[in-house]
Amino acid sequence: MDSGSCNYNSEAEEDDGSCLTNDCAGECGGLAVVDECGVCDGSGLNEDGCCGEATTDCTGLCGGPYSDCSVYDIDGNGYTTVTIGTQEWLVQNLKTTKYKDGSDIPTGYGDPDWGNLSTGAYAVYDDDPANAEIYGNLYNWHTVNDDRGVCPEGYHIPTDDEYTGLTDYLGGESIAGGKMKSTGTIEDGDGLWYSPNAEATNESGFTALPAGYRFGNSGYYSSMGNNGYFWSSSESSSFDAWYRELHYDYSYVYRYGTG
Repeated sequence: MDSGSCNYNSEAEEDDGSCLTNDCAGECGGLAVVDECGVCDGSGLNEDGCCGEATTDCTGLCGGPYSDCSVYDIDGNGYTTVTIGTQEWLVQNLKTTKYKDGSDIPTGYGDPDWGNLSTGAYAVYDDDPANAEIYGNLYNWHTVNDDRGVCPEGYHIPTDDEYTGLTDYLGGESIAGGKMKSTGTIEDGDGLWYSPNAEATNESGFTALPAGYRFGNSGYYSSMGNNGYFWSSSESSSFDAWYRELHYDYSYVYRYGTG
């Protein structure tokens, strides 16, 4: 017998207990399911769009820790900042869907199309809006390199030299990653990095997240929870640009060039 079938005594007033599968409401063969807030067959979201008594912080994250945002992008997304040495950085990853002049950044490309783009675009990891709330959007190089700009007013995509200045201030590439990564692990339920999240202290306040990336040649999503990737605005060749990469299992900040 199929495990989803039910055996019910139609002459009894109630289920005789022989039902093989009940839904979350206890109905034999029913379709009720538990929603994202743990409520059976109903929305457990409160007026703030969060579960239970949680509220959205200034960045729009349910139950997030940030009470006061000082910077906003053209979409109205809020960000907090941190000063490291002489540099000021946005703590959160970008969520904007528009260039600074109000022009839309295209999105919605499938895997093959993403890999063939020669113009700016953004994507959300696994096409799941919940990922954008936590990790921000993923942008291709053409977006980063667009003269219209994607950062909030007064801010810019860091140059390769500015990243080098950051890692030098934090003691060099070999140890700076640990000082930049957000703390905790997925396994322990207190972070977003996979274990061991090596040497992570976030003592710089940079709060780097393992947002993963989308392959430039195939459009596949990869490495969320494992790695974080950060564009620079500096070209490494006529076809490539410098970026920085952080790993869950190393404290290094890696410097690579790609397009």
